[in-house]
Amino acid sequence: MPATKKLTLADFLALPETKPASEWIDGRIVQKPMPQGKHSQLQSALVTTLNLAIKPGQLGCAFPELRCVFGDRAIVPDVVVVTWERIPIDEDGEITNLIPLAPDWAIAILSPEQSHTRVTKNLLHCLKHGTTMGWLIDPAEKTVFVYRPKQEIEVFEELEAVLPMPEWVEGVTVTVERLFSWLKF
Repeated sequence: MPATKKLTLADFLALPETKPASEWIDGRIVQKPMPQGKHSQLQSALVTTLNLAIKPGQLGCAFPELRCVFGDRAIVPDVVVVTWERIPIDEDGEITNLIPLAPDWAIAILSPEQSHTRVTKNLLHCLKHGTTMGWLIDPAEKTVFVYRPKQEIEVFEELEAVLPMPEWVEGVTVTVERLFSWLKF
């Protein structure tokens, strides 16, 4: 997708939201592709599964398509997981609309027309700014790439492989087989 002229982060944040979401990277607006069926199903199942495990104990919360503004970028990972104590709240005790931090865990689901390189750059940007884990899920290849700060990228494609989770996540186990079984009806 072609990018537009450079503008400031404040200018970008003042613009109306787009569908699908737009991101601000290197002073340019980049619109994400419209999610399709597999993408939406995996996103929904991940958010539900993670929140059932981590929200009751106030370990954290998973959010779909939440804009995060940090490190001179405004990005919208497919799933953002933030530890409970880092969720920004306003004076009413509600989550703020602007999330001025890198997520603790960022999950990207590759769409057919999406650039693997662009998504990887966003995950690496997250890791550089404090994210402890990133997943890049490729539904077409039934593969999950796991990114951690200053570590070699791990590739998971064997059905029985258990996907690693951040240390603070308790009560949920997801194998490659379970993850991609969410696509079947």
